[in-house]
Amino acid sequence: MTEAELLSRIFPRLPVPDAVLLGPGDDAAVLAAPDGRTVISIDTLVEDHDFRLLRPSGHCTTGYDVGWKCAAQNLSDINAMGGRATSLVVSLTLPPTTPVEWVEALADGLTAAIRELGATGCGVVGGDLGAGAQLVITAAVTGTLEGREPVLRSGAEAGDTVAVAGTLGRAAAGLALLEDGRPLQDLGVSGEELVAAQLRPRPPLAAGPAAAVAGASAMLDVSDGLMRDAGRIATASAVGLDLDPAALQQYAGPLEETAALLGIDPMEWVLGGGEDHGLLATFPPGVLLPAGFTAVGSTVPGEPLVTLASQAAALRGWDHFAH
Repeated sequence: MTEAELLSRIFPRLPVPDAVLLGPGDDAAVLAAPDGRTVISIDTLVEDHDFRLLRPSGHCTTGYDVGWKCAAQNLSDINAMGGRATSLVVSLTLPPTTPVEWVEALADGLTAAIRELGATGCGVVGGDLGAGAQLVITAAVTGTLEGREPVLRSGAEAGDTVAVAGTLGRAAAGLALLEDGRPLQDLGVSGEELVAAQLRPRPPLAAGPAAAVAGASAMLDVSDGLMRDAGRIATASAVGLDLDPAALQQYAGPLEETAALLGIDPMEWVLGGGEDHGLLATFPPGVLLPAGFTAVGSTVPGEPLVTLASQAAALRGWDHFAH
């Protein structure tokens, strides 16, 4: 199939955003920017680094899964700034043997994530196709702040409340199950739900703008693990973040059965597992937490470190190069 023929199969499957003035077909798209500012981010998924087509559990990763995850992680980055996504451009590097149906399913996964996650007004406005030795999916996302100021990582101050929106540890548990040798059909309903959390994460897209409106002082997307990402706020804001293990237990408790199956402490998934794409935010004293946020700690003066119940804790989380 030629490039033009493949594009003709992809474009009809993709949603068109509200802000588009000129969509796919030219050298570049043209978008309206009523706010006068554009938020932009980019993420890449690489075969055998960010996903495997065949897992040790026997699970075959579908194009739908990869498309969903590609959309979710990009939409989450705009969410973490307190913004709303307006468009995606997607670059695909495909081995020549890639089934056309896999690519169509990828487009369907992109579309489903945009719609089901509630990215109202967002769509795909173009991209690029190329051939290569392995699958690589890169998406750049634009967004609008809708007149608000962006919520940065650097605004936290001592005495702020540290809060989480979304889930923690579920995607990491799902990854552990996918990498385990046991067939997924033997894991029951809870195992299937955790695997789905890894393959098709559900970032809380309403929470980012709500946090911005409520007056969040700092915020980021938890993609590399709670401890590592909390450390990024600590460093950028020059404050310490003290996490409350008792508050975090609500995330670890539902994972205990699966953790026992694999011989893992579920708190390790909560503290070190990324890819749930929830939000970690800080709020000044007296600010009522927006719906969906749960307090899990506080910011403290001193060294920009992350502690657990005021005790030093080992760094956990994902680093692309260290791993």
